[in-house]
Amino acid sequence: MASLPYVTSPGNIAKALEGIRAAQVPDLVTQDFVKTVLKIKGGSGNQITSFLKKIGFASSDGRPSELYRKFRNPTTSGEAIAASIRRAYAPLYVRNEYMHELPDNELLGLIVEETEAAHDANTVRMAFSSLKALLGVADFSSAGAPADEKDDLLDLGHDFKQPSGAQGRVPPEVASKSIGLNVGYTINLNLPASSDPAVFNAIFKSLKEHLLRDDDV
Repeated sequence: MASLPYVTSPGNIAKALEGIRAAQVPDLVTQDFVKTVLKIKGGSGNQITSFLKKIGFASSDGRPSELYRKFRNPTTSGEAIAASIRRAYAPLYVRNEYMHELPDNELLGLIVEETEAAHDANTVRMAFSSLKALLGVADFSSAGAPADEKDDLLDLGHDFKQPSGAQGRVPPEVASKSIGLNVGYTINLNLPASSDPAVFNAIFKSLKEHLLRDDDV
């Protein structure tokens, strides 16, 4: 069961999107920005601030994402919304990969299945209306793909920079070493989110000592 993004006043979604197009890109998407610049006051402004983060328009700490910027470009606006829908409502795509093409009654039924709530529950109705507000301005004809890796890291609030060439590679002195009968094999590594070279040196040292020894024949 997944919790799908929604706001209690779905009409504010269109208002927020119009405001984003008109306003300059802020340093941070904050409640003050939403309430003052986008002019969505009170608790509704708080909801929209959170909603924009959930659909990938801002990171967890409020930094505008690449999707935010693409949306402001008239030539990629609909494409950006399509990508945000694929991200924010991914559980529905697991149930139907053409979720965005479903008629309203089937889309509502899909939301009921995913949330396990009653078909007339407020959460179902608001999730449906919020999704429809986004679908109304989305363009799935050319994009709609999930955001790139950089955007994903931004949404997690990380400034992670991995050492160049480190991902999934074994150092040359290890890779070139013959092992037993010269039988080669591939090792896939899931490296930790660290920019400290000592971390990677320790990993490769352990790999060499325990997995790539000459006496392992």
